Amino acid sequence: MSRKTDLKLRKFVAPEIIFGEHALTFAGHYAHKFGSRRVLLVTDPGVMKAGWADRVITSLRESRIPYEIYSSVTPNPKESEVMRGAELYRSAGCDCIVAVGGGSPLDCAKGIGIVCSNNDDILKFEGVDQISSPTPPMICVPTTGGTSADVSQFAIINDTGRRTKIAIISKAIVPDVALVDPSTLTTMDPYLTACTGLDALVHAIEAFVSNASSPLTDVHALKAVELVTKNLEATLADPDNVEKRSQVMLGSLEAGLAFSNASLGAVHAMAHSLGGFLDLPHGECNAMLLRHVVAYNFETEADRFKEIGKAMGLDVRGMVIKDVKRAILNAVDALRTRVGVTETLSPRGVKTDDIPDLASRAIADACIVTNPRKSTQRDLEVIYEEAL
Repeated sequence: MSRKTDLKLRKFVAPEIIFGEHALTFAGHYAHKFGSRRVLLVTDPGVMKAGWADRVITSLRESRIPYEIYSSVTPNPKESEVMRGAELYRSAGCDCIVAVGGGSPLDCAKGIGIVCSNNDDILKFEGVDQISSPTPPMICVPTTGGTSADVSQFAIINDTGRRTKIAIISKAIVPDVALVDPSTLTTMDPYLTACTGLDALVHAIEAFVSNASSPLTDVHALKAVELVTKNLEATLADPDNVEKRSQVMLGSLEAGLAFSNASLGAVHAMAHSLGGFLDLPHGECNAMLLRHVVAYNFETEADRFKEIGKAMGLDVRGMVIKDVKRAILNAVDALRTRVGVTETLSPRGVKTDDIPDLASRAIADACIVTNPRKSTQRDLEVIYEEAL
């Protein structure tokens, strides 16, 4: 598993993390600690309906922190939603952001912070380290076990004009505090549970084989693979079991710490293009692409994929490499089937004629830079074709 890159300089960034039941009740405490006079609470209608935003609002009230609510966030947050949220932040005189929800509200909140501190359109910050001014204090409460936006230096925003998602990557958008409460997962529907759990698995796998991985990220990535593989199906069978949910939430957290610092690869580059083009759920996009990208990358990092196989619970001792590859691909397919995320690209609306455009956007995505195998646009076109 050791590589020459293990000795290269690496940085590791992470927020302050509170993990466990009732963690979300600390939102008011941290807003007070940051000296906030008015919080912008960013969330979405589903989280409001589930009651988690109200729990956070109660915490703010108990700490006597005034707040404004911005709940107009849709799945795959759009640039216009970020800009409207930034306008509310400014007009209401806010000085701190609390985000409650899955990846969409959390990424939207990061975008709002970027715009308010840097006074420009959110789409101007695409890429790596394009943010010059620090964002306001940010407290994140994740309510899905997969996106890990609460601990990462990534924000993914839908550029509706180009019909693609842009990746904004900077340590400036690592939240100050992540309040990771596994009880929030109990209100997720089964398909969202499955999609976000598979998203966490992809985060972990891509971080482990990334060309920017290191011993600092490897330990988190492998643990995430183990936790998600072992527990995702069990949470679907017993959705109110907070102990089982906590194992998936912990896997998501470990995966987030890994990919935030090692970055990702072709699955995410291609999923960003696909999700923006058809406005599809991000975790589902990852699931549809994972086995095909693993097959494409396998020979480049065969030893590392063997370690992933072990973390997935496979007995790969004595196997030749081609059999290890087959076993991992079969395990990915089997997990997808067991948790009910089995679609391919064609039924979700992708046509052969769309593929060159999708690939051209994916090859320009920041995540492709750290894919372990150097890729051309044609390489990505072939992967999309295989996933149809």
